[in-house]
Amino acid sequence: MVFINRVNNKYYLLLIFFVFNSFSVSTSVGIDFKKEITEVVEKKILPVIPSYPHSVTQKVSVKIDSLLKRIHKRQDFNGSILVAKNGKLIFTEEYGYADFNKKTEIDKKSVFQLASVSKQFTATAILVLYEKGLIGLDDKVVKYFTNFPYEDITIKQLLNHTSGLPKYFWLAEHEWKNNKPPTNIEMIEMMAEYKLPLFFRPGSRFDYSNTGYFVLASIIEKISEKSYGDFLNTNIFEPLQMNNSYVYRFEQDIVKDDQLSGYRLYRRWRHAKISATVNDAIVGDKNVYSTAEDLLKWINGLNSGKIISKNTLQEMYSKGETKYGRKIPYGYGFRINDKTSEKIIYHNGKWNGFSTSIKQYTDSDLVIITLEHSNYNSLNYLNNKVKSLVDKHFEGNSL
Repeated sequence: MVFINRVNNKYYLLLIFFVFNSFSVSTSVGIDFKKEITEVVEKKILPVIPSYPHSVTQKVSVKIDSLLKRIHKRQDFNGSILVAKNGKLIFTEEYGYADFNKKTEIDKKSVFQLASVSKQFTATAILVLYEKGLIGLDDKVVKYFTNFPYEDITIKQLLNHTSGLPKYFWLAEHEWKNNKPPTNIEMIEMMAEYKLPLFFRPGSRFDYSNTGYFVLASIIEKISEKSYGDFLNTNIFEPLQMNNSYVYRFEQDIVKDDQLSGYRLYRRWRHAKISATVNDAIVGDKNVYSTAEDLLKWINGLNSGKIISKNTLQEMYSKGETKYGRKIPYGYGFRINDKTSEKIIYHNGKWNGFSTSIKQYTDSDLVIITLEHSNYNSLNYLNNKVKSLVDKHFEGNSL
């Protein structure tokens, strides 16, 4: 930094120009993968996560903290929870161990495998490509992978789980013979080779499919000429300053500092680390890693239109339908529950000891993020209890 004792008008104007431009931002989100796309990414400088004042959060924070301490002690919850309303933080805290052998505790830098919560990032990446005009949602997968053995399946059917694709887990577990687990493109090639039968005619009904989302991630890599992780970094994580978020592929990437492993209980209260599987290098359906605070940045950024347009977001948050016009409880990367007292846009995840959840209660603009890594099995119960405590005890409900 340079300090100037005497500043004439010329230097003063230059200084004002520099400061103004230092804080100017662009609403664009960068994609630097096709030669014909030449725009420079201008990263939007986001504020620190806003919080409610202590005076209105103290009562509900004590209640939530007491609940989580009981659940940690009685039901083996080892994780992180965050509660926000209107995009502002009400409560966030961590409980339990990051490493059960070393007895190190979870903290705000502890990074969790998101499991199927990863799907919303895959869906959003597809919609980024769609808004750039590089794909159509009604495009067929064979347009991008000519050897794909299911000619009628569209991108939209992958997004809302109406494709009928068989389970890639089974194929990897029974037919993969190499020492290293398969990558996305290797699994695409296996699907082309083995041509497992579809569960049903594409578009005819809803059936939750991990396979569909790994295929979507493969399309992202094909079009962008980037890895799935690099694409998310450039177009989501970096613009939203999600500094503790990344994609990890087993035996492909280096394990990072603060990256948690999943655990399971055995012999009552002992914990054993869960080993990786043959499916752990596949991305798109899982394998995004993040923290609770990064995920609030994600929801705030997504809902404000910084990543995709509000119109596209509305489609993402709306129920899909079969080709016969029947509504299904899934949009693009999010489950939709409109049969409760208020609409809930959410997703849960479970994989190798990790249990994860993001829930958005749309009427009250409440977000509850829960991340856990020791096979906790009662996320819905926990979220419902926290929601009840906020409704009863948050003194900022009327603000």
